[in-house]
Amino acid sequence: MTYRATFTLDEDAYSFLKSVGGRNRSAFVNRLLKEEKRRYLAEAILKANQEEAEDEQYQQELAEWDTTLLDGLSK
Repeated sequence: MTYRATFTLDEDAYSFLKSVGGRNRSAFVNRLLKEEKRRYLAEAILKANQEEAEDEQYQQELAEWDTTLLDGLSK
């Protein structure tokens, strides 16, 4: 499904879009937005991983689950 959107660009941004967007400017904008979405999600995942790594209580729980999953056997 596709949607139409109306937005305003300043002269410099519009000139750039015209010069690099080719005949299908919509495809160019779509590609830019998808790339930005991937970048945003990668950044969010990295931030979540960093927060997880800094959470000492959570790390302790993970260590306990590691032992539990080994049926209580030492590594």
